Amino acid sequence: MTIAELYQMIGGDYEKAISVLRVEKLIDKHIRKFPKSGVVDALIEAGDSMDATALFEAAHAMKGVCSNLGLTPLAALASEIAEEYRPGNGRTLSDDEVKAKIGEIKALYEKAADGIGAYEAALQ
Repeated sequence: MTIAELYQMIGGDYEKAISVLRVEKLIDKHIRKFPKSGVVDALIEAGDSMDATALFEAAHAMKGVCSNLGLTPLAALASEIAEEYRPGNGRTLSDDEVKAKIGEIKALYEKAADGIGAYEAALQ
């Protein structure tokens, strides 16, 4: 499996990742680290407590990581949550809607992590 095939499998944007990281070797290095990065776990934990500051910080961090890696669906959902809890912004979503978005993130993350695991296994 190639890295481009991985991106196709997980719904990522390989062209975005290459435009940011410039070298396929860097994409390979960072996409493999993604499941162990903890950014999604931090967002899920913040969602469990519904701590506004933790939600903003975790979503903002996740948005950056996912955007740089070309994981655009994850970045978009994280951005929605970050904007919901950005200091100075008024809330527009209910707690249940936020939790539903976090559920979507968890499902997309699991798909990406499974795909990355398959990619790593194919390289061995």
